[in-house]
Amino acid sequence: MKKTAILAVLTFLMGALQAQVPQVSSGKIVRIHDFPSQYIHSRNIDVWLPDGYTDSLKYAVVYMHDGQMLYDSTVTWNKQEWQVDEVLSELICKKKVQPCIVVGVWNNDGYRHTEYFPQRPLSVLPDSLRATITDSWLKGKPLADNYLRFVVEELKPYIDKHFSTLVDQDHTFLAGSSMGGLISMYGICEYPEVFGGAACLSTHWIGTFEQNDEIPQAFNAYLSKHLPDPEDHRLYFDYGTATLDSLYEKHQLMIDKTMEIRGYDQTNWSTLKFEGDDHSERAWANRLHIPFTFLLQEPKTK
Repeated sequence: MKKTAILAVLTFLMGALQAQVPQVSSGKIVRIHDFPSQYIHSRNIDVWLPDGYTDSLKYAVVYMHDGQMLYDSTVTWNKQEWQVDEVLSELICKKKVQPCIVVGVWNNDGYRHTEYFPQRPLSVLPDSLRATITDSWLKGKPLADNYLRFVVEELKPYIDKHFSTLVDQDHTFLAGSSMGGLISMYGICEYPEVFGGAACLSTHWIGTFEQNDEIPQAFNAYLSKHLPDPEDHRLYFDYGTATLDSLYEKHQLMIDKTMEIRGYDQTNWSTLKFEGDDHSERAWANRLHIPFTFLLQEPKTK
């Protein structure tokens, strides 16, 4: 078989693998194929519904980034998964969290960094560094603001129309890891009236893949001005100590000081360190019950 033919077969098989609907151990997945957007490229959306899902009950909603990595390791590139269905099913069954659905928003592969790198903090970086990040990492055009507009203006209205959801801020959340942690942080700051909480696991404060201080400082400066009101928002951060996570601690400690200054305390904010944990879906799955329990507690009575 010629090389071109082999490549064609491999490309087809990879596409077929990615197109498979994840198999879950509990609940079910509803696939929305190639959800269109005027702001970003179309992508698949995988909505997880818990066992017993019914239109007679209203559900909280967690919007999770990197949606193709959440449910089924047999269809992921690294054969790992977040185990969202297993973790949430157990928590819901034990009544440790309120009933919820999960909207898994696929990333767009080559544009993941472009869509997940918080856009407004770029403006406070030195011109040369901003240009390097934009050209080398963001394909010349940051898209985080457009990505969030897609989630808020296009995806959320669709989800609220087609599923039995609680549409208010108190029951709408963001969650992600690494760059997904950054965009979750950015999303709750940019749309505090939409999202009541965000879980940011192994938050990639360094922004690129080299240790630096200027990018984390820019994120911190942004947070110092734009953190949402702690009275009705919850934020969860964590990090491990191995592989890429080993670069995060000093930056997270800086962010933690800002959280304290802005009035956050143990009732609405958590930062946890996981000794020995690396930067992987396996590690995030092992501790996912913690941020879910923290975010999905019943909201305070206003």
